Amino acid sequence: RIVKHSFEIVNLLTDENPIQQLVNAIINASPREDSTRIGSGGVVRRQAVDVSPMRRVNQALYLITQGARAAAFRNVKTIAECLADEVINAAKGSSNSFAIKKKDELERIAKANR
Repeated sequence: RIVKHSFEIVNLLTDENPIQQLVNAIINASPREDSTRIGSGGVVRRQAVDVSPMRRVNQALYLITQGARAAAFRNVKTIAECLADEVINAAKGSSNSFAIKKKDELERIAKANR
């Protein structure tokens, strides 16, 4: 129900196919590299690794939903409106999207751990 409402909002705001907007949002919000913990000899260090395609999609969906949830928490806006905003911002690649911020952060940390 939430997703249906948010898709209607996306359609009204952008006049585009909401599914296409979601796909664009997932493409933009998926991190290309991540860092994993590698422990050797009692020393735990982080190593940058590439992210598999399936995990990229899952991670992007997770980040988008987290952003929508955080935005709707203790707020007047409904969760559907927040989800619609998050999807539109992520599809545009604008930096006031939670998912895009998190993706940039993950990639920056991975770059530092190469």
